[in-house]
Amino acid sequence: MSLARLVCGLGTATAFRDKSAMTAAPQDEAHAANRDVTRLSVAVAVILIALKAFALGASGSVSILASLADSALDLLASLGVFFAVRWAAAPPDAEHRFGHGKGEALAALVQAGLVFASSAFIGWEAIQRMFDPRPVTGGAWGVGVIAISMAVTGFLVWRQSQAIRKSGSMAVQADRAHYAADLGANAVVLIGVFSGAFLSAPGLDAAAGLVVTVWLFWGATGVLRNAADHLLDRAAPDADQVAITTAVLSDPRITGVHRLRTRLAGSVLMVQMHVDMDPALTLEQAHDILEEAEVRIRARWPQADIMIHPDPRAASAPVEASGGKGPWS
Repeated sequence: MSLARLVCGLGTATAFRDKSAMTAAPQDEAHAANRDVTRLSVAVAVILIALKAFALGASGSVSILASLADSALDLLASLGVFFAVRWAAAPPDAEHRFGHGKGEALAALVQAGLVFASSAFIGWEAIQRMFDPRPVTGGAWGVGVIAISMAVTGFLVWRQSQAIRKSGSMAVQADRAHYAADLGANAVVLIGVFSGAFLSAPGLDAAAGLVVTVWLFWGATGVLRNAADHLLDRAAPDADQVAITTAVLSDPRITGVHRLRTRLAGSVLMVQMHVDMDPALTLEQAHDILEEAEVRIRARWPQADIMIHPDPRAASAPVEASGGKGPWS
């Protein structure tokens, strides 16, 4: 079913909150959450590198080497996100009239490249160890360090999830996806170290390194796809476009929505549309009606950047919905 059919015939929606939704407070809170969680991400990456370097020296495990290499790239990626969310939060200026939100997509793109490089290195090392197995020593140290790493990473992912609920930041989402993948990867590493140290099966340690490689490659592919969608101005999901149209049409003075265009710039939703209105309305009346429509959209997307163009409704023209092909499409 097309989007046009989905939005046709939408009736009056429930009341939306007033213009207080347009205040800067939600944005300031979201930016603060992003800044706090990116600082935590950098700190966690430093702690994990120190722990895993110690465990590698004690055990010589290829699984721990794989995890250490991943954590080193995590630090670079987290630093990129740290700076990206601050740049993306900067207000529009003369050179960037639509803001800096796409800085988050660029950071995610770099992060994906780092993860691809990490997976290639780990895969090469694991294949070498499969043909030349080496015993894993200091298994208790290795198991202990990986268990601590999983606990620290799990705490970070939880904090990132809280920040994303407030801001919807794509850069933080990419960072969370990476660290969530690390949780699974660390579980595989734990199996590899345990089997190599206590089951005298070093080949399983190398195999665990290969599993980590596949896991990281898959995660990087998802991050790359998401970043590309933002950089190429992919439209918001159909469900969101229907919700936007519903909000606008909840005012009976607006009788149609068409030429609806949406895209994302970081956590900011960009919305443009034409609406059908009574040609007898004064300019001031039309302006007030459109202001109210923007408030209703921002009730769900507080950071949305909205532009609505009013079209005079022809007396004989049918009511247009999104995607319609009437005289004002």
